Amino acid sequence: MRHPSKRWHWLAFSLWAAASAASSAPAASPLAEVKVMVLATYHFGNPGQDAVNLAVDDVLSPKRQAELQTLTRRLVEFRPHKVMVERRPAAPDRPELPSYQAWRQGERRAQRNEVEQLGFRLAEARGHEQAYGVDADGNFPFEPLQDYARQRGMEARLQAMLAVLQQGAKDFEVRQARHSIAELLAELNRPEALLRDHQFYTEALHFGHGDNQPGAELLGQWYTRNARICARVVQLARPGERIVVVYGSGHAYLLRQCVLEQPGWRLVEALPYLLGQ
Repeated sequence: MRHPSKRWHWLAFSLWAAASAASSAPAASPLAEVKVMVLATYHFGNPGQDAVNLAVDDVLSPKRQAELQTLTRRLVEFRPHKVMVERRPAAPDRPELPSYQAWRQGERRAQRNEVEQLGFRLAEARGHEQAYGVDADGNFPFEPLQDYARQRGMEARLQAMLAVLQQGAKDFEVRQARHSIAELLAELNRPEALLRDHQFYTEALHFGHGDNQPGAELLGQWYTRNARICARVVQLARPGERIVVVYGSGHAYLLRQCVLEQPGWRLVEALPYLLGQ
């Protein structure tokens, strides 16, 4: 029986040989570039499902509704062909959302949710027939990490990690009083802010030893969920399209990475559109 490592070496050589042969073949016509804007958001309706939850202003107030109308006009300048949102499809093979049809008919206007108030509003402003749900289930094994922290005397470190998130939430709540929704979203969509949010998961790698790796499991499950989300985006996109993906800011770092790694795709920064530049 051939040793497993030798099989891998043979596979690697075969792939290299195939790539070398392909490089000498006539190049295929390149597909039209796909442009994707990952628009990181906070949860307008505060569903209370995150590790740290925000106390947010009422987005149905006249002031906030006017801000959303202005923001939508700015985002329309990107001219997206599709808007994809953080909502599960009605059926695995039907990403088109019936709730968007209800929105177009004047229903669901009182929903305090970024899916309706931002995603559906943008799709409607562009005259889209459909809006697409690309959310996916995933595990979030946080309790094993907490147990490990207690057993190993690392509770202080875990609490410090959570304190960073809690302080960020408090800072956001203070900024609400003097900033528009567009300005609040601009702060969330800065690459350094997205990295800072993502580092909660990478810092979890400190929790574990040997074969007991609750931090790695938490990070791996987070990557898996976001890979499933991005797979839905990839499979719905068509060459030459411009797409807006409206998603909770905690997901945005990995979704942006996925877009950057897709051949023939370009990540479009949301900041210029949010700030009207």
